[in-house]
Amino acid sequence: MTVIVLTNCPVGLRGFLTRWLLEISPGVFLGSPSTRIRDLLWAEVREYAGQGRALLAYQTDNEQGYAFETHDHTWHPTDHEGLTLIHRPSSRAPRAGSAAADVPRQGWSKASKRRRFGGGR
Repeated sequence: MTVIVLTNCPVGLRGFLTRWLLEISPGVFLGSPSTRIRDLLWAEVREYAGQGRALLAYQTDNEQGYAFETHDHTWHPTDHEGLTLIHRPSSRAPRAGSAAADVPRQGWSKASKRRRFGGGR
């Protein structure tokens, strides 16, 4: 089983993929091509995606039972002790030159105050 997901890609690329795969939703292609055809399709997707993004997921014989590849995504597959995981960039980057970014907040949280002093019912 092979799944290719396209985001913001040219319409011609979508038409090209429908020769071998079924488009089950806009930009989502599903099928069971051979490994050789899958690799050729992925090479074409990477070449003609333009400003778009692409994701390839396919069944394989490993610990997880599947593998995936990305093209122009901010999330990247990373190998961790034999398992493929997604590395997502941090959404909270500390502000440059900010001393407050390095110092933890002082005081008790509302939840710990309720637990300690009994609260609110």
